[in-house]
Amino acid sequence: MKNMNQMLKQVKKMQAQMEKAQEELKNKTVEASAGGGMVKIVMNGHKEIQSIEIAPEAVDPEDVEMLQDLILAAFNEAMKQADELAQNDLGKYAGNFNIPGLF
Repeated sequence: MKNMNQMLKQVKKMQAQMEKAQEELKNKTVEASAGGGMVKIVMNGHKEIQSIEIAPEAVDPEDVEMLQDLILAAFNEAMKQADELAQNDLGKYAGNFNIPGLF
């Protein structure tokens, strides 16, 4: 029974550490760009977009598709970086557990 109590304490400690790390992710950001920096997206660790910058030269009324592609590329890269940030920050607490939807 003593082992069970110790294990429960460890699980509660790990849970508290993970909750703290998840909260801290909200204050951490990643920046991704596309088109040589023509489009930049800043996203936090909760995958919330903080800002989007579009260089004036990226706005061509004759080629809206290019701008759409640049925004999409920057967004996808920001999502990838946010996932990696979460994996790095939370993965150390999850250890070898594969918990669906955690990252």
